Amino acid sequence: QVQLVESGGGLVQAGGSLRLSCAASGRTFSWYTMGWFRQAPGKERDIVAAIGYRGDNTYYTDIAKGRFTISRDNTKNTVYLQMSGLKPEDTAVYYCAAEGSGLPLEIRPGKYDFWGQGTQVTVSS
Repeated sequence: QVQLVESGGGLVQAGGSLRLSCAASGRTFSWYTMGWFRQAPGKERDIVAAIGYRGDNTYYTDIAKGRFTISRDNTKNTVYLQMSGLKPEDTAVYYCAAEGSGLPLEIRPGKYDFWGQGTQVTVSS
């Protein structure tokens, strides 16, 4: 089991920045691919970014490229999502998740094994 706790969400004006953190406990954090997902009301949960277990392989969905940066610190068992240039359409609950298959970077939500409770990000116009 891996327990994940997100933090760092909040209310920000358009154009602002937020840094989300996800602290992991339980099994060895460095074994897992980590992903950030988001879900807006009435919409599906979608990938935002993912990072491989060593931190040297990353994936960004088109909406995140150039604005968001995913990183991890395996010594602190924490994964981060730095978000800048935020837009009202970025408003959603953001979740971190862990995937432990060891396969190349996974971006499908259904393949992730463990999920945090989510943190709300609200971007005002």
